[in-house]
Amino acid sequence: MKPSIYLETSFISYLTGPPSPNLITAANQQITREWWDHRRLAFDLFISPLVIDEISQGNATQAAKRLAMLDGLAILDTNNEVAELAVAFLQQQVVPSKATDDAYHIAIATVYRITYLLTWNCKHIANAQLHSRLHQISQQRGYELPILCTPYELFTQEN
Repeated sequence: MKPSIYLETSFISYLTGPPSPNLITAANQQITREWWDHRRLAFDLFISPLVIDEISQGNATQAAKRLAMLDGLAILDTNNEVAELAVAFLQQQVVPSKATDDAYHIAIATVYRITYLLTWNCKHIANAQLHSRLHQISQQRGYELPILCTPYELFTQEN
């Protein structure tokens, strides 16, 4: 059985976006493409309707490129358990109210017992300072928080 990954919106955006003039962002885009080309088949990949909604916004040409990358990926629906956990993250102010979608991404991956949540959002998701509080809230509700990480963390030594 393969480990599972929830692909958060920022991952898809970095995968398909035009090269950034910012050197750090450009490097992150490149590592995202390398991960996609060389590592994705080692995992079961999942998204949610929230990811589809978010990547459908903005420039129509870019949105179409982002949507095309999702072809064949399994979709995890939002349900009451997801909503309750997301609200807990928000009410306990681990994730700010302006980042409600981020709380839902974490909650979806957690409720569905996904192994990894892959993201470039290091402000509200893959943030070491938030991890212990997200973990505690998840455990109190009987869930195990997935590993919240960037593509850099999911390469093997051979890569």
